[in-house]
Amino acid sequence: MKLLVKIGGTLLDSDTSRRRLAGELAGVARQGVRLVVVHGGGKQMTRFLTERGIESRFVNGLRVTTPETLDAVLKVLAGSVNQELVAAFIQAGALAVGLTGVDACLTEAEPMDAALGAVGRPVRSNPELLELLTGRGYLPVVACVAGDRQGRIYNVNADQMAAACAAGFGADQLLFLTDVQGVLGPDQRVLPVLTLTESQALIDAGVATGGMRAKLDAAMQALRQGVRQVVIAPGVDPGIIGALLDGQSAGSRLVEDPAHD
Repeated sequence: MKLLVKIGGTLLDSDTSRRRLAGELAGVARQGVRLVVVHGGGKQMTRFLTERGIESRFVNGLRVTTPETLDAVLKVLAGSVNQELVAAFIQAGALAVGLTGVDACLTEAEPMDAALGAVGRPVRSNPELLELLTGRGYLPVVACVAGDRQGRIYNVNADQMAAACAAGFGADQLLFLTDVQGVLGPDQRVLPVLTLTESQALIDAGVATGGMRAKLDAAMQALRQGVRQVVIAPGVDPGIIGALLDGQSAGSRLVEDPAHD
């Protein structure tokens, strides 16, 4: 089985949470699952920039990425956040390897919008490096930084990065681990199952906004590109990984629209 797990930056900000998730995922990898982890780190980025007197500006939930912001992205996302997570996996007994999408053209991107600066949209993910590493028992840990064939580097939304990597890797399942219980409906209750049409309706109605809209957009993209199952789940719940892989209901599962005759 191939599994791709995206961990939100909020879950990684706590040493306790980071080590717990690393332990749970390392256990999954030891069972023979070919596991890839993609991570964010927006909270850590904002703190780093604020400490240096650099204002964070956002357009439609995406961080405007100036040259100095991109430098911080490399220092924080590809640097401290990535390596702290790798170290937690190592402590848990996994042979983790820290990567970005720039490495071996793992994820290629193109500029999204000139107004956003060096923010990229993933256009393809080349799975050869992930296949090579997972096939030899290594656990790739990928920061949400991508590149192109001209040597440019882009800041990429972590949810989009996860969807692109999952599709390229041919993941059987994509898990978005977040700090909420799942996708909420208009009545603020968790929706256990969502079709593509229902997901789009939540976005169109303004029910799913901000970070949850980004996750739904990425989840829908992954399903359309062949990922069999996508779950947006509460990474704050201990034992969540095992529960989901055992088929227990948790969070929100996205599925294709039912076929009509």
